[in-house]
Amino acid sequence: MVLGFESLTRSPMVHPIGSCNLMQQTSPRSPNFYGLRIAPALLEVLHRLRFTTPTPIQIQAIPIAIEGKDIVGIAQTGTGKTLAFGIPMLQRLSQAKTRGLVVLPTRELALQVEESLRKLGKGLGLRTAVLIGGAAMGPQIRELRQNPHVIVGTPGRILDHLNQRTLRLQDARIVVLDEADRMLDMGFLPQIQKILNVLPRERQTMLFSATMPDEIMRIASSYMRLPVRVEIAPTGTTVENVTQELFIVPREQKTALLLTLLQDHKGSALVFSRTKHGAQKVARLIRNSGLNAAELHSNRTQGQRKEALEGFRRGKYRVLVATDIASRGIDVAGIELVVNYDLPATSEDYVHRIGRTARAGATGHAATFAMPQERREVRSIERLIRKPLPVSELPKLMRESTPQTSVGTRPRFHQRRRR
Repeated sequence: MVLGFESLTRSPMVHPIGSCNLMQQTSPRSPNFYGLRIAPALLEVLHRLRFTTPTPIQIQAIPIAIEGKDIVGIAQTGTGKTLAFGIPMLQRLSQAKTRGLVVLPTRELALQVEESLRKLGKGLGLRTAVLIGGAAMGPQIRELRQNPHVIVGTPGRILDHLNQRTLRLQDARIVVLDEADRMLDMGFLPQIQKILNVLPRERQTMLFSATMPDEIMRIASSYMRLPVRVEIAPTGTTVENVTQELFIVPREQKTALLLTLLQDHKGSALVFSRTKHGAQKVARLIRNSGLNAAELHSNRTQGQRKEALEGFRRGKYRVLVATDIASRGIDVAGIELVVNYDLPATSEDYVHRIGRTARAGATGHAATFAMPQERREVRSIERLIRKPLPVSELPKLMRESTPQTSVGTRPRFHQRRRR
């Protein structure tokens, strides 16, 4: 393997970020998908599915990936990364007798990506299969016997099939790691290494994510050959159309504050809890207040998780309470409010969480609860996103019932009044 990056010089808006790689910070929108080296048959499919205007990550990544080059794509959540790798993969698979593999960290994300690729590939005669945990092996084995052109799955279930010899990947010459930073962290890395070791050495590897820490980038590059780095915005950049605010609030006041926010924001809301037990408790409290709420966490069966997500998408549930399995596994249009009831385990997860709102050019709002002793975690988030989180005062009734020392107004936490 050859380490390092090939310089991206396709646009005058390219700026160096190091001795061997370059970053695309901004890109004008193309009026349509023409001119991106996409085959006519695939352009017809995109037109039929009403995909008309490519996003910056799609404009920059698609022509490079169609050439068969390894690529690292970094862009904010909700900016169309699935099509950025899906279009080149499907076009190349339609021209050669090879197979594609897409590996993702969560079941929900795998199902959503497989659905998108299935719709695109159907018009080209390409078949897909999805391999996820929590589902029966039998139907998946039957899908694999149909020799699908694209396999989408989570690491654990892919390894299950490899170990049972119901899956062979010797002909998988196009590989995508979506949400690559999570895929290559210490939890997933051993599984990913086992999968990569059975793949052909001569392959195209594509990594996509909204965040890419340097240490993860070093690991990733060891499995790639002269990858082109397409960075539409610096890692950790949040979506422009999402407004953010921070509340410094004692643990015992969190629920009251959450219910107040749900009264102020009448649209759909996604609430993040650090733990599955916390998610269960918060969902129960919301339901007791008279609002329809569902849960999404690892204690739920696959059927329950699917029902919760579909019910949230259809409006059956106004509120979805989830752990971080949803921070990268939900693509639901129109989420008005994201609430970080608990701070995330990592600063990078903050970016993914709030990226569930303000998707595809829409607007949204993100509110974060931090206890007085969590200022270090807040500082870490602010360093990653390169700006301070504006601190809002607690609602008046909560301020009157909470001693000032408990509110935890911190040094340099400049507060602003809530409108």
